[in-house]
Amino acid sequence: MVQQPFHLVELSPWPLTGSMSGLLLVSSIAFWFHGYGPFGFLFALPLTLLTMFQWWRDVAREGTFLGHHTKKVVKGLQMGMILFILSEVMFFSGFFWAFFHSSLSPTPEIGCCWPPTGISPIYAFGVPLLNTAVLLASGVTVTWAHHSILEGNRQETMQALILTILLGVYFTFLQAGEYFEASFTIADSVFGTTFFVATGFHGLHVLIGSTFLIVCLLRAYLHHFSPSHHFGFEAAAWYWHFVDVVWICLFLCIYWWGS
Repeated sequence: MVQQPFHLVELSPWPLTGSMSGLLLVSSIAFWFHGYGPFGFLFALPLTLLTMFQWWRDVAREGTFLGHHTKKVVKGLQMGMILFILSEVMFFSGFFWAFFHSSLSPTPEIGCCWPPTGISPIYAFGVPLLNTAVLLASGVTVTWAHHSILEGNRQETMQALILTILLGVYFTFLQAGEYFEASFTIADSVFGTTFFVATGFHGLHVLIGSTFLIVCLLRAYLHHFSPSHHFGFEAAAWYWHFVDVVWICLFLCIYWWGS
């Protein structure tokens, strides 16, 4: 067999099970919202989590023990992560477009004003400002973790990752409380729709990023990272910084300017 620097991935069932479980998860949530009960969701969620675990396990095995992640492979993974984050930028750009389309030229249906007539927006310098500080602090701790990996300091890497995960969980807790206390719902005009869809999808990204960092913490505990081989963590850090930047834009545009 000709030796080459690229990794030819072996046949895997996880793309198939991942796409099927993802479809079932989203569909079951939609059915649940329409009053058909949570049974489909309770079936799809474990299937999704199982696929995530086994797919992550295989990738970690390929990169850590089998030596498949050469420099050229890592460069490909880096480019793939960059393109993925760019696609996420476009994803959130659609939400900001919808928000500014409605807020810069409010129609008679919402009272020709923004926020619409009857809507009491959330005070920007309360919980949203605290959440901004929490996410900015988590950006500092994840950078601390990166520098600790580069210095070969495993103990500080784990400490910084634990702090970052706790800050992410705290952010999610605060946002859930904010939703519970809000005086409007997703059905309250275009304001409620754009607010909850934009901030809700960001909250989902925080949950995904927290999961990503938990996997990195487990891998750090198992000695999977070295100063020269830790792209799995770098990808998680890039994603987390992206989540931070999106939140700053949400805070400035929707919470502060939009209110």
